[in-house]
Amino acid sequence: MEIPNNRHSLTKIIATLGPASGDEATIAALIRTGVSVFRINFSHGKQAEFARMLDLVRQVADQLGRPIGVLGDLSGPKVRVGEVEEGGVKLEKGQHVRFVKPTTRTTAQTPVTFSTTCPEVLDEIQPDEPILLDDGSVRLRCVSRAGEGEDTIVTAVVNVGGVVTSSKGMNLPKTNLTLPALTEYDQTCLEFAVEKGFDFVSLSFVRHAEDVRAIKQRLRELGARPQPAPPTSKGSPSAFASYGSQKFIPVVSKIEKPQAIDALEEIVFETDVVMVARGDLGVEMDLAQVPVIQKEIIAECNNQGKPVIVATQMLQSMIESPTATRAEVSDVANAILDGADAVMLSGETAVGKYPVEAVKTLREVGLYTHQKRREDPNLPWLPGKPRASKYRTAALARGVGVVLQELEAPLVACWSSYGGGASYLSQLRLPLPVVAFSADRAALRRMSIMFGVWPEWRELPDQTTDFIRETDGFLLEKGWVEKGDPIVVVLGVPIGRPGLTNDLRIHYVGDDVDTAPYHEA
Repeated sequence: MEIPNNRHSLTKIIATLGPASGDEATIAALIRTGVSVFRINFSHGKQAEFARMLDLVRQVADQLGRPIGVLGDLSGPKVRVGEVEEGGVKLEKGQHVRFVKPTTRTTAQTPVTFSTTCPEVLDEIQPDEPILLDDGSVRLRCVSRAGEGEDTIVTAVVNVGGVVTSSKGMNLPKTNLTLPALTEYDQTCLEFAVEKGFDFVSLSFVRHAEDVRAIKQRLRELGARPQPAPPTSKGSPSAFASYGSQKFIPVVSKIEKPQAIDALEEIVFETDVVMVARGDLGVEMDLAQVPVIQKEIIAECNNQGKPVIVATQMLQSMIESPTATRAEVSDVANAILDGADAVMLSGETAVGKYPVEAVKTLREVGLYTHQKRREDPNLPWLPGKPRASKYRTAALARGVGVVLQELEAPLVACWSSYGGGASYLSQLRLPLPVVAFSADRAALRRMSIMFGVWPEWRELPDQTTDFIRETDGFLLEKGWVEKGDPIVVVLGVPIGRPGLTNDLRIHYVGDDVDTAPYHEA
């Protein structure tokens, strides 16, 4: 397989598995085309099917020699209307309807009365707050709330009518809901994800930083996260920094609620990765706000050094069409230019007719966008900076950025035992790939989500000169460099000690590392 700057975009591609892509041949084709991480949506299917897809990804990735991450996407609480008579009930503008706690079958009989899958939310809806049904296609406004306990009745007036059928979603964007982000079903899925060794888990319905702290604590109880390090004067280390051989499952926080925007800075600080979940965000907030909010979320993640994924309807038309629309490819390019670490496909690869073509489209847009950003003075490459920290690795990463301003190197090579060094280098948003070597396969899969990082497995070398010599041979064999090319090498001395990245040097490919001058940067 060719290196990212030849065949794969520096911006990573995440693909959702489903009926259209859950077979060995399609998974292999998706990886070859550019997928770095697969998403398994726990909202659809059973654990046996999730386990089958995970095992299949592991099998195919091993055959192709690629460390591919797998993300388990927790459902979160789903507020829906209850059962509705066959064919649905048509609501007209100005009509009054009721929501009640007891389970009831909704009919067209006046007054139209709905039950809900989460009856406790009726205690929290206030007059004048909006009630959105079916992804906002039917819009109501709360007029009153009466009664207590099981007798609670919420009356609402229809502002935008339409047909409502069974189990349609119910969004309450202005209501201060106290539902827990982790449902009982999520708890069982989380235990399953830990047992099966998923590489990431995503948390839905995030409103406050406490939601993130709660899932991190549960993961610690399940043995899938280390205890938090005590605060030090050195600042905060990378979320992927040296956790040694301990199990570590990063948390992806999905930003899809208005309350999360209000608490964005603290949520980003607490989480490991952020996902801009534009589907629910576009229902819960004015659509006109979503593009600007997306940019604000990406900027905050870049500022704090946290990977950020842009998701939902990136190439929605390709569910049915073999080509994307002009608006869609512009959307993808703008997400890349804004600084997204990854872009994600949902229905396009899960149920779409053209899953491989959709991934190829993302890859081609990414390749061209990054190429033009390197070449076009009107699109200057604005290098990022590692999160403010006094850790050696962060300081060395900043040094790499300075060196590369003067050096026409094709790539950076680093030894990153558990992903900390690769994470800091990724935060630089370099216009060239970072080839990150490690002997820890789980750590390599976690690196699969990092911007610009190309993870490669390697047995731990005995010493630094062995690593550089072996890296020379590997890069030349792959055809990624030519003799005489300068590369920047980042590692720790002695090599392989977690948390110790203290050496940055310039190496010219083909030089004898035992006799060549030592070009210390």
